[in-house]
Amino acid sequence: MASDPPVGPRSARVLAARRLRRPAVRRVRGEFLVEGPQAVAAGLAAGALREIFVGSSAAGRYGELVGTAGIPVRVVSDEAVASLSETVTPQGVVALAEQPRHRIADLDTPRLVAICVDTQDPGNAGTIVRSADAAGADAVVFAGASVDPFGGKAVRASAGSIFHLPVVTDIGVADAVRQIREHGCRIVATTPSAPRDIDTAQDAGELDTPTGWLFGNEARGLPRATVVSADAVLRVPVYGQAESLNLAVATAICLYASARAQARLGSGAAGVGGGERL
Repeated sequence: MASDPPVGPRSARVLAARRLRRPAVRRVRGEFLVEGPQAVAAGLAAGALREIFVGSSAAGRYGELVGTAGIPVRVVSDEAVASLSETVTPQGVVALAEQPRHRIADLDTPRLVAICVDTQDPGNAGTIVRSADAAGADAVVFAGASVDPFGGKAVRASAGSIFHLPVVTDIGVADAVRQIREHGCRIVATTPSAPRDIDTAQDAGELDTPTGWLFGNEARGLPRATVVSADAVLRVPVYGQAESLNLAVATAICLYASARAQARLGSGAAGVGGGERL
């Protein structure tokens, strides 16, 4: 660990890192910020981190985490590390990570993909990545006018899963659907007004095959043209009195339905003993 005295929030390195809080800067530099010990540990394990900033009062607490990082570790003032954080209570460690440039074309025979259309809430975006990772999905695609999943709130909500599976951005909805279909996936759109639900589809064996799930905007849902382009349209059944489900919750339910169906057949879904990552 560096032995230089802690530097403040106006140091050149801290200022350069702080600029990554802006989406345009992240896009140009191909880097993003990762906050907290869990996410930093995941980034280190993935070999995706370039630099770590740790607050002087937290250096001892995270000594084991950063002591063998193998990348530059900068002890900075608590004020400096707080300036890199977007949380009310900073955890004292922030890392600079390389932003991957994943493409659908690079996926190897995907069996389960989440295609998010015009997702706007960064918390939902990060939670979807986390849920997709847990369900063994092969990729998450943020298509159309979706929020940047490499922003601070989205990265925190992913709880380190942003490093575990391909996350594709900067792609149009029609292109995403076409490319996922060309990989052999059946495209299934989700909408609360669908006449059939995922339980019925699962009982009929429709979720056993490779599937690309389409999920719409939190307020508007999926555009009609996108729904029409799908091979099937399903809804998540609501058995109680709730008007609807949160987008991230609905996404998790659909992905797990496919993962369960594929696991039952031993079909090689990524999370159940098969499938390759990028």
